[in-house]
Amino acid sequence: MRELSKRIETLPGYPMAQIPAIKKRLLEKGVDVIDLGAGDADFPAPHIAIDTLARAAQDPKMSRYAFQLGLPAFREAAAGYMERRFGQKFDPYAELHPLMGSKEGIAHLTMALVDPGDVAIVPEPGYAVYHGGTVLALGTPHLVPLTPRTNFLLEMEEVSSDMVKRAKMVFLNYPNNPTAAVAPRDYLERTVAFCLKHNIVIAYDNPYVDVTFDGYVAPSIFEIPGARDIAVEFHSVSKSFCMTGWRLGWAVGRKELITALAKVKNYVDTGIFLPVQAAGAAVLERAEEISSGYVRQFQERRDAMVPALAAQGFECETPKATMYLWLPLPEGLPSATFQRRALEDVGVVTLPGSAFGAGAEGFFRIALTTATPRLLEGADRLGKVLATV
Repeated sequence: MRELSKRIETLPGYPMAQIPAIKKRLLEKGVDVIDLGAGDADFPAPHIAIDTLARAAQDPKMSRYAFQLGLPAFREAAAGYMERRFGQKFDPYAELHPLMGSKEGIAHLTMALVDPGDVAIVPEPGYAVYHGGTVLALGTPHLVPLTPRTNFLLEMEEVSSDMVKRAKMVFLNYPNNPTAAVAPRDYLERTVAFCLKHNIVIAYDNPYVDVTFDGYVAPSIFEIPGARDIAVEFHSVSKSFCMTGWRLGWAVGRKELITALAKVKNYVDTGIFLPVQAAGAAVLERAEEISSGYVRQFQERRDAMVPALAAQGFECETPKATMYLWLPLPEGLPSATFQRRALEDVGVVTLPGSAFGAGAEGFFRIALTTATPRLLEGADRLGKVLATV
């Protein structure tokens, strides 16, 4: 067999790749596993999504190719959401494009923009597709650690001038996975100004925009003057509407950038199943009402879990957004060691900081994706691990 491509060989390990198999092995052994790993909430999908999908699937026309145009109703519903939620009007046919979840859109935008030798600025920790998508596009990922010193914000002014000159794009994600950090408006303003000056495209990954608490309202990058010229924003129905497996999202931005993304997608997929798009359109027309119900439940879980972890000896701040808690570990304790002990000794799945890159060492992530009693049991078990390491 011939050698695999160099880009495959240089792909980093995917943080979630091994966990399902390990979890399956433990369950088969009779271990009571509490999964706090994946950001995949246990709430049911909205009834309107299920009902709309069921009706649409009975229409033979809805089983045909979607192509890149997709379902006009979905494009228009997504554009309507952008205008209602952020006050930003976009042409649903020229400045917005349906995606099989935001993940593939992020990777394919990178292919549309990055040439060999070009740099993409990648936050570490960050969603694995930022790094992996850059490698698959034959670009050079420049990893920038997100640390408590900067409140987990990627400060472009601190990136070396050589990397800035070579950079084609930067990945930003606020509210942030995994740190749960949020971006103040002044941060977004100076970042947009910097990227305008240096002609760097911002890939703004915004799937947690509606999973916010305590009156905090997360923005769109397009609320910042100048962002229309250099940003593409990615949205998803996965997190706000608990439709992770449905694989539906959209990208929105300047016509030229959306056209480039669509051109790549023409060669790699033939569109999203039309009944799924119909379901997404129905949900987006009632987005605020539907998401608020899920957010209340996430907040209840957050408010139970933060003090429970603190009681077990963990330093745990109360996040303003996302479904995650990002917790520091005692100095000198490798996150992978803690994750392995948590899994094998007490049956709790977490994600170690090292899974998000070397810059995230010293932390681990918990997802608020299971019922409160199980979360509290998980906190108690993790405390027992902490007491013995």
